[in-house]
Amino acid sequence: MTEPDDPDNAWQSRLHDVIWQFGEDIAALHRANPWPAQPLLPPAINHLMTELWDKGFSQTEIRNAFEAAVADMPRYAAGDERRS
Repeated sequence: MTEPDDPDNAWQSRLHDVIWQFGEDIAALHRANPWPAQPLLPPAINHLMTELWDKGFSQTEIRNAFEAAVADMPRYAAGDERRS
């Protein structure tokens, strides 16, 4: 069992905080999108991918991460198309 002040816990907490904040920011932009005919998510994910590549992640690492996330979605969503 890890302790609350364990650096590994701080790293994991930081990771979750960064991802949570990204989700919050994207959701806020989606709600305020002045061009509803132009979905926000495709360019947002594309820009995320290019930022990851620019930061030194390989194409293979990025592709594998996106594919693994999409493959895991049914388990997480439990058959629901959208969280209500």
